[in-house]
Amino acid sequence: MKKSISVNKKSRGRPKKKGGVDPVTAVRLPRELSDAVDTWAANQDDEPVRSEAIRRLVEIGLSKSPSPKRPRVLSTAKQGAERAVELASDVIGDQMPNISDEEKTTRRRRLIKGPSEFRNVRRDRP
Repeated sequence: MKKSISVNKKSRGRPKKKGGVDPVTAVRLPRELSDAVDTWAANQDDEPVRSEAIRRLVEIGLSKSPSPKRPRVLSTAKQGAERAVELASDVIGDQMPNISDEEKTTRRRRLIKGPSEFRNVRRDRP
């Protein structure tokens, strides 16, 4: 019996790239961030397209050394209370411009600690 004629089958679709294909990662950027990336790309010597600009910015971000560890943070309630005291102190200081520094500090201390009648009623103090 004769052999059938061999036919070269053509592959369908685009030909494969040499060296393999990198996976696609989609990123959704807000308009402001997208504009900032475009502005950064326009300031580069070779004016890369947006995808190349994002790739370069990610590489720059990853090449930076990680930020040092932050000191252990207080509980959220304590942190919020300390922040509130700090903000209140700033506001109180701004509202008393014509008073001496010594008087300002005593008034701040009195206002932040609260009236003496209520100090032992407060739940956050032992």
